[in-house]
Amino acid sequence: MKTFRTYRDGLRISGKIYGEITPGKPKPAFILCHGFMANSSMCKGYAKLLAELGYLAFTFDFCGGGLISASQGKTTDMSVMTEVKDLMSVFSYVSYMEYVDSKRISLLGCSQGGFVCAIAAKQLKEKIRSLILLYPALCIPADARAGHMMFARFDPHNIPDTIRCGPMKLGSVYVTDVIDLNPYREIQGYEGPVLFLQGTEDNVVDPGYARRAIREYPDCTYHEIKGAGHMFRGEHDELAKQYIREFVSTH
Repeated sequence: MKTFRTYRDGLRISGKIYGEITPGKPKPAFILCHGFMANSSMCKGYAKLLAELGYLAFTFDFCGGGLISASQGKTTDMSVMTEVKDLMSVFSYVSYMEYVDSKRISLLGCSQGGFVCAIAAKQLKEKIRSLILLYPALCIPADARAGHMMFARFDPHNIPDTIRCGPMKLGSVYVTDVIDLNPYREIQGYEGPVLFLQGTEDNVVDPGYARRAIREYPDCTYHEIKGAGHMFRGEHDELAKQYIREFVSTH
């Protein structure tokens, strides 16, 4: 495993590369995005799987995206849209690597990272070979309008400068960047192959968001994992990996 770094607005983004780098033989790549209050370790298992399947897998920490991060940036400056910028910087960096097939770069995102990937794929369009979304947090804009985001509670009509969300402190930008967004419009327009995985017992992102979102993708493989909550564990995670293997083998 190797490490890499790139920058967004002067902030260092630190990441890891899984898979064998072969000089003179560019490989397809996946960029993996972690969820809220987490870091790249959230995606480690999927990165290892993709490396075993012949991909170079790039994981990284979002700027201000978690309590423990190898990247720079304050949690109070982070939002879904700043994370989209982070991902765009990583995509640009990866696409110029000589050992990456720049025409075969795909995205995989979990929870908030899934929402970030979906927005980025819409913007990058055909530059993204395929998209894998694991319980993407399409609920974030509606939660912002309700003043109830994960552990955070606030008045959406009088948004404070800082918001306590359990052990993590957020800034008002986390709310203001998304409060007026229509998540389905933000992801609409990506026409490449999509794998969409959602747990039926997810108490963070209602499965209804997934069932509505898949209508925006003309080439979408959708699986609901019965009994799975938010984040897949144990047998649910193994089933998710099986679906990922099947998807990448045909796309």
